[in-house]
Amino acid sequence: MANMALKKVPMPEQAPDVRNKNFAEVAEGYTAEMAMEEASRCLGCKHKPCVSGCPVNVHIPEFIAKVAAGDFAGAYQEIALTNALPAVCGRVCPQETQCEGKCVRGIKGEPVGIGRLERFVADWQMHNGDSKVEKPAGNGHKVAIVGAGPAGLTCAGDLAKMGYQVTVYEALHAAGGVLIYGIPEFRLPKDIVAAEVGKLEQMGVEIKTDWIIGRVESIDELFEQGYEAVFIGSGAGLPSFMGIPGEDLLGVYSANEYLTRINLMKAYKEGYDTPIARSKAVAVIGGGNVAMDAARCAKRMGAEQVYIVYRRSMEELPARAEEVHHAMEEGIVFKLLNNPTRIIGDENGRVQAMECVEMELGEPDASGRRRPIVKEGSEFTMEVDTVIMSIGTSPNPLIRSTTPGLEANKHGCLIAQENGATTKEGVYAGGDAVTGAATVILAMGAGKTAAEAIDEYIKSKE
Repeated sequence: MANMALKKVPMPEQAPDVRNKNFAEVAEGYTAEMAMEEASRCLGCKHKPCVSGCPVNVHIPEFIAKVAAGDFAGAYQEIALTNALPAVCGRVCPQETQCEGKCVRGIKGEPVGIGRLERFVADWQMHNGDSKVEKPAGNGHKVAIVGAGPAGLTCAGDLAKMGYQVTVYEALHAAGGVLIYGIPEFRLPKDIVAAEVGKLEQMGVEIKTDWIIGRVESIDELFEQGYEAVFIGSGAGLPSFMGIPGEDLLGVYSANEYLTRINLMKAYKEGYDTPIARSKAVAVIGGGNVAMDAARCAKRMGAEQVYIVYRRSMEELPARAEEVHHAMEEGIVFKLLNNPTRIIGDENGRVQAMECVEMELGEPDASGRRRPIVKEGSEFTMEVDTVIMSIGTSPNPLIRSTTPGLEANKHGCLIAQENGATTKEGVYAGGDAVTGAATVILAMGAGKTAAEAIDEYIKSKE
């Protein structure tokens, strides 16, 4: 009989006043007993609404049933049928708007903790299961992947399972994309990412780092080397700025640069020479998950005051509720319905303050959110020494500018069909390179879809 408790089994966590001073993982994970108790809350619905909310169609009721029975190895095998990065997804997916958002248990109480259970199973497998991955038999065909982020790694893994010889070209010195340069260690430990990438390499996926497609080689040159299709999963790493006075001052960062210095370049670790501002008061402009990550990192880097400055209200805040909750617990101050107009520097060209105005909400705009309007006579000044811009990103134009026949829209995103096919034959794309900045799991779903389409395309040519 199902456990009809209305609330999830609580997730053990570091205390807020402890964790905001270190980069160890905030959530400590379920024990086996906790996982089995939470799994017993699943009703095993025959129509499986939770699966319809998962972009990679994880067999959710099946894996949860195995957890409830204590068959953790079997649960992992169920997840691995469709998800190449379960330890990642269990930590960073917005389950509340996807699988858990469709859970029947959420109608009267909290939904089943699907993400927490996926994380538990993946971690259990990593520590207790067979770490060897069999390399599938080859089919004699070659595919190139541009970008080793969630979309590229998923596409590579699915194609490798089909027998393709897959090479991934990554511009940075480590594979993982946003998983290693963007998401902080306290949300996603980097050894987890490395372990997931290692499984793909055991399957025969070759990963070439420090390899910038569009500079070292072009897309057309990859075809000349015998690749029969190319998947572009290069993400959206080009930061946006507001265009206000003072953005060129010392102490102004894009969130991408700030997080890359901390996460990929290890500025938070002693012994690393990565330069980064040692701030006292930090203003992070924006309200998404990246803004939360930047603010929480700034607090851990020693800032006494960290502010989230967002021009709308809490109801319109786009970040995950869990991330907002954790940020508030850790002492981040939310300055809502405020917007910066100018950054002020001292005689040495360093940030010393930021001028802002108060906002009020009008009618909904094209995004469906109420449009922020400046409140007359509401100007005020914040004393800060660091400003981090987290107002969005777009794809780097390098690949499309060096690939004849590859078209993009007015936002710089590659134009692709639902199956990932672009305007250039044999070239597929997915993830942030097509949609603009979105979630890890949506990028993974795009990579999975494109892998199926690439397989059909190559078979049709035979």
